[in-house]
Amino acid sequence: MRVYWGLLYVSVTIELACRKVNVTKLIDINSLPGFLQQPVEVGRARQPPVRPGEQLMSGFLEGELPVFDIDEMADHLLEQGVSTPPSELHGCLCGLLAAGGAPEAEAGLAGLNQALDLDLHGELAAQLMELYAVTALSLQDDEFDFLPLLPDDSSELHERTIALAAWCRGFLAGYARAVAMTGRQQDSVAADSGEILRDLAIIAQAELDEEAEEEESENSYAELVEYIRVAALNTYMDTGLAGAADQVMRPGERQLH
Repeated sequence: MRVYWGLLYVSVTIELACRKVNVTKLIDINSLPGFLQQPVEVGRARQPPVRPGEQLMSGFLEGELPVFDIDEMADHLLEQGVSTPPSELHGCLCGLLAAGGAPEAEAGLAGLNQALDLDLHGELAAQLMELYAVTALSLQDDEFDFLPLLPDDSSELHERTIALAAWCRGFLAGYARAVAMTGRQQDSVAADSGEILRDLAIIAQAELDEEAEEEESENSYAELVEYIRVAALNTYMDTGLAGAADQVMRPGERQLH
């Protein structure tokens, strides 16, 4: 995969639990938000890999587990005249939670609408509030079963790559929105989280390298999916847990506006 963005050509290797994936990028560091304007470093995954492409978030609810259908969600978005892909919506919800956004489902929907400049309503809004609640539980789960909502492996790699980049864009938008609403200073972002955010800003520009071997591209995609999965968990543990506890202590400030 290759990334083209900005003015400075850089090659970076992201080190995962057991493997490495190289991402080549063209980036103007000065164009990044303040808390990302630091030397791009390697983000280190801290948990073993799982199978990418799964849409079922399991291990944290009793009884029948919810399944979120990307195609159905995309249809609802089109009905409301919205071109934003479902993966970007989920990334945004994850970013809100990872930055310490309020855990209530209504707050998640409000934060999503404001972060992405949307006005989602009806059945889709209800589905997204459920997704926010389920995602919050999966990020807290001791089994680390959280998974990003992406097309499954039956989809073309080009489509999956676009969705992967969109998820990262959404995460950054949601994180920035929650940081602004919680009133934290940019320099309060944990060092590990700052690294992760910079890595996600790179991956958000990913595109498929048509000249690469199919197996190589599939392996790179799988490694990047695993990286963003663990990145979301690590960022939530760095910031989101403390932020959620703070929201409980200040009930009058729970709602994201």
